[in-house]
Amino acid sequence: MTGWQQILPALLERLDPEGAAVDRRRVTWGTTAYLVPAFDRSALQFSLPILVPRRLFDELPLDPRGVDGAVACLIEQCKTKARERADPALDPLTGRGTRFPHRYQAITEPYSLISSPALIGEGLWKAGGQNYADADGVHLTLTGALRYGLSEEPGEQRRVVEELAALVRAVAGAVDRVSLRLLEREWINALDQRLLRDRLPALGLVSFIGDGTRPARQCTDARCFFRVAGIKAGVHVPFACPPELEPIEVELPASHQVIAGLGVREREVLAIIGSNGQGKSTMLQAVIAGVDDHQIGDGREHVITRSEPAIAEAGSTELRGTDLSLFFRALPPGMSGSPEAAFGQGSGSMGMASQIQQAIAGEEDLLVFDEDRSAANLLVPGCLSGPEVRVLSTLLAEERERLGATSLVFTAGTLDILVAQADRILVLDGHQATAIGRAAYRRRLKDYLSKVLEAL
Repeated sequence: MTGWQQILPALLERLDPEGAAVDRRRVTWGTTAYLVPAFDRSALQFSLPILVPRRLFDELPLDPRGVDGAVACLIEQCKTKARERADPALDPLTGRGTRFPHRYQAITEPYSLISSPALIGEGLWKAGGQNYADADGVHLTLTGALRYGLSEEPGEQRRVVEELAALVRAVAGAVDRVSLRLLEREWINALDQRLLRDRLPALGLVSFIGDGTRPARQCTDARCFFRVAGIKAGVHVPFACPPELEPIEVELPASHQVIAGLGVREREVLAIIGSNGQGKSTMLQAVIAGVDDHQIGDGREHVITRSEPAIAEAGSTELRGTDLSLFFRALPPGMSGSPEAAFGQGSGSMGMASQIQQAIAGEEDLLVFDEDRSAANLLVPGCLSGPEVRVLSTLLAEERERLGATSLVFTAGTLDILVAQADRILVLDGHQATAIGRAAYRRRLKDYLSKVLEAL
């Protein structure tokens, strides 16, 4: 029997769609170009690199660093038409007509990122190494599924060629119909984020959270990680920097729009506090995702973070000569070596201590942690705390300079003694952003501790 993959080169020779062409320079058989049955023969899965000769650089003579914003826009327009079945020729993108079309829903899943330094969302159709624009036009890699049939059956080869040709024509038509105004907006939006990120050092900032940011996320089966998840449906309180936190204004470099927001400063400690379910973790996640570029409507377009933050969290780990001396003056039984070079199975607090110390030693721009994922006994003291461990709140109070150039942003609901050492304190209450000064917070903490002591 002749397999579909074996005859694919011959089929592509017969493929002659209008308005586009097979991108033969990018054909790698079995990788970018394949035609293979699903494992249960329920569909014929394909990948096909094409070139749509719409030359964006001629239409929009803008800084090329923002072109992937326009490419992302083109892809999302194609996805929308496929999901809404505006053109049945786009059905292969959704797997419609196969026995299990839900298997292919990720292909047309909305994706509101333009680019990310992390390898996330790789199974989704998005701008990047396989989907980009250059002087020749727009290069896209189409994937999806057709109804399965045997390659030697009469008419099956012709049907596959016709359906693929119709798909390419439909995609090319969708790309050509996207308005220049929309493409320009997304291009400039991407460029604004890139250029502002480059300017943060000159502003003395490690991150910026613009007013109007909507950080809450809604996950789907295909986008189950906060950095790729979409904007939350329903009630969604936008962020507004409280006056007490000294909002700043920045000019977006490409659009020249002036926006206000919260600037996270170099070398500062910023606490994000509040009761349960008020959006503390969500706000911290937005800061982390600020290294990604987002499309208009994502809700995080104006959260810009200078570089990938170091993240510290509790978790036992195998220590191999790890330096813990910033926090540990002595090692517990069962460990070997010294605080400067510890060996053995470390506890959750030791794992977090090593991550914090590595971030500081590496002069990371920003270190973040979430109370929900932290070792509290490394962060604040308790009545059983001994001299062999120096917790973070004590370190900040007595040897703040040990943090070096690294800024710290953390969330807290009960880490009161640590919060009291923060430079600025952002309070989330009813999902609204307010603030409290450090002196006022310390007075409130003293009153609270006095009442606790009295009750005891």
